[in-house]
Amino acid sequence: MNNNEVSIQGWRTRGACSNTPGRFELGRHEVDDGWMSVAHNVDVETMIREEVARSFISYNKSPDLPFDRSINPYRGCEHGCIYCFARPSHAYLGLSAGLDFETRLIARSNAPDVLGRELSARSYKVAPLAIGTNTDPYQPCERDRGLTRACLEVLSAFNHPVALVTKGTLIERDIDILAPMAARGLVRVGISITTLDPDLSRRMEPRAPVPARRLAAIRRLTQAGIPVRIMIAPVVPGLTDHELEALLAAGALAGADAASWIMLRLPREVSGLWQEWLVKHVPGRAEKIMTRLREMHGGRDYDPRWGHRMRGEGRYAEMVQQRFQVGIKRLGLAAKTTPLRCDLFKKPAQAGDQLALF
Repeated sequence: MNNNEVSIQGWRTRGACSNTPGRFELGRHEVDDGWMSVAHNVDVETMIREEVARSFISYNKSPDLPFDRSINPYRGCEHGCIYCFARPSHAYLGLSAGLDFETRLIARSNAPDVLGRELSARSYKVAPLAIGTNTDPYQPCERDRGLTRACLEVLSAFNHPVALVTKGTLIERDIDILAPMAARGLVRVGISITTLDPDLSRRMEPRAPVPARRLAAIRRLTQAGIPVRIMIAPVVPGLTDHELEALLAAGALAGADAASWIMLRLPREVSGLWQEWLVKHVPGRAEKIMTRLREMHGGRDYDPRWGHRMRGEGRYAEMVQQRFQVGIKRLGLAAKTTPLRCDLFKKPAQAGDQLALF
């Protein structure tokens, strides 16, 4: 057995059941010392190393996304959501999309300084910037590192519009920054909730806040005047799809003013990791879930084409969309949200700047 692989039993408090080397690794070392076949009932320590970023803002041209730029203060995510589409990005670091993604994290320690420099460039053209598009900006290590908060302070100083996506209730800590930005029309937040079942959530998202706690965060943010969207992501056919209406209702009750949904996506290594998880946690449903997913992707586990990858296609995908549309109309979540303001953007005054005469 590979020394980076484990039995299907997995690790306690982690999402992945294996740690297969990244797809760019040239070789594998075969070592079996007898420990790989036993249950993994101990925690695996989270390790964080620093990265000095040379650039920070990432740009995209995806027609599936409502933004063209984003920042991610961290690489990897300790929340450990087994379905996370970002897992394959760890292969670019020479690490596994499995356990490594949850336990071997990268903190981009100079991110706030680089962000300020890039926003100050004469060539920079303002547009809403997204945070949390690849890994969660409010995962546990943010408590000590504070990189997300520092980046928000930079964005606030520039009056730069920002959209945050998170499962992390640590976002409540930053209400003192987000509320004044919201009052200026500069911020929206998306809170992702996959299921209302705390047991299923703990198995699928082992280190993310429980669903009830995320709903409480929606309530606190909206009470502070910060607009929040409930994001039902992902919808898992045959496992969480029956909760769609209940999730929308819970989000509306908590104060959300909008909603969105995304079907489960299984790019690259995520498919294998997900199927291992199914065998361990819901073996009786594994075949049904995978059959339904393949029906939506032309017989494959995943279809990466623009316009298809987020929702799938076919009768089942259409049915979920119809249920979603009926739900948001009934709950008052269908109104178009106010666009974030870009007209307030301005480089803040620096020491030594010449004062304006008028």
